[in-house]
Amino acid sequence: MILGISASGRKDGIISKTVKAILEASNSEYEYISLSGKRINGCIGCTLCAADNQCKVKDDWNEIAEKMLMADAIVFGAPNYGETINALGHACLERTFCFRHREAFSLSGKIGVAVSASYSEEGTNLVNMIIKKSMMVNKMSVVGDVSAHGYSQCYTCGFGQNCNAGNVVKKYGPLDKIEKKHLPPSFEEQEDTIFQVNNIGKLLGSLGV
Repeated sequence: MILGISASGRKDGIISKTVKAILEASNSEYEYISLSGKRINGCIGCTLCAADNQCKVKDDWNEIAEKMLMADAIVFGAPNYGETINALGHACLERTFCFRHREAFSLSGKIGVAVSASYSEEGTNLVNMIIKKSMMVNKMSVVGDVSAHGYSQCYTCGFGQNCNAGNVVKKYGPLDKIEKKHLPPSFEEQEDTIFQVNNIGKLLGSLGV
């Protein structure tokens, strides 16, 4: 079974669509989880997980942890916030610290795929690197990553058309109104992303997960 996780705060954003598309392209059994609206705290360093490799902080992460342990492969996607992974995605990955005590490595051998979306190539690459690093530290087998085209909040905040500090004005100059032609491509319009998605999905399916 493949577990797909979108760490984006947006339920139906680019990350969500990309992760879902990979799952569907695999033609394998899968489950999808969105972290949007979930309460996931960071690791508090209590070390109580050292005895049994189970996190003792009680929040929405515990159910996700159980699904991670049951999965054969994990497709984890997160957006770029300020040229790094978003806090929700980081907290989710950080909590996997509980899986690595006393040489147990509970996620060892599971297949991993990283997904990111960004309006800058640098930010996309860094987010994928962070996700893959977390997977490798857990001794997972990372088989690839997908980089989708996202868009900054400047396009939807209500002030982006004339904010000199924002990405819309940087790209187009001041606008009277942000129109559809100014928006970054939707997932369905991203031929390069869809190509990556189909390739990695088929790879997962060929591995029999």
